[in-house]
Amino acid sequence: MSTQDDDNQGLILALVFGLILLVIGLVIGIALHRAGQRAVPAVAAAPAPMAVVEVVEGAAIRVEGGVVKFFFASGSAAVAEGAQGALAEVVKGVAAGKMAVISGFHDTTGDPALNEELAKQRAQAVRAVLQSLGIGEDKLNLKKPEVTTASGSNAEARRVEVTLE
Repeated sequence: MSTQDDDNQGLILALVFGLILLVIGLVIGIALHRAGQRAVPAVAAAPAPMAVVEVVEGAAIRVEGGVVKFFFASGSAAVAEGAQGALAEVVKGVAAGKMAVISGFHDTTGDPALNEELAKQRAQAVRAVLQSLGIGEDKLNLKKPEVTTASGSNAEARRVEVTLE
């Protein structure tokens, strides 16, 4: 009877160790997968010299001549999807020693103080995206929000621009 008990204990022990190894492998696999997803934007293909996203009353991104323009929905500081890919050239420029300059703009409708604060929040949201791509605070320059007085629409005025200096 003792050999049968020993066989059962050996089987149970083998199952426990097998489950432990399976869990460890799963955790490592998930960690590697997530690390790979984070690394993709940094090595993403460079955007075309002029990638245009139609600006509707919502969030959008436009890349023109090396300037990345983030447009925002009215009353919102939510950055449009695709920000990491649009900033690929900026990340490369900063890696080459340049400074990323973030400028917030707002329209003239509504309370000027609230507009300026919202423009600041939008610029900070774009700064957070750049920081998530590995750019240090010392390589980022936030400019004071400006009022857009050009002939463009209010949707075009609600923007943040990122340039390299």
